[in-house]
Amino acid sequence: MSLKLKIVSPEKIEYLGLADRVLVPGTSGKFEILTNHAPIISSLEEGDVEFSYEDDVKKLHIHGGFVEVQKNEVCLCVEI
Repeated sequence: MSLKLKIVSPEKIEYLGLADRVLVPGTSGKFEILTNHAPIISSLEEGDVEFSYEDDVKKLHIHGGFVEVQKNEVCLCVEI
């Protein structure tokens, strides 16, 4: 089972698709989101969001934002 990942910025949808894992720069430190992660809302600081699906790893540099995780759906609202 995979995560549904949506990354949006004020300009556009940066990514919409599946991910096996998502690594985000939380304001209290980096943390990884995997399948069946507990529901969470967290603020993000400047850094790299790293996500992968079937060994295809992608990175996106952000200047901050928020992440919400609920029922294997991950939504990031970020400043690029």
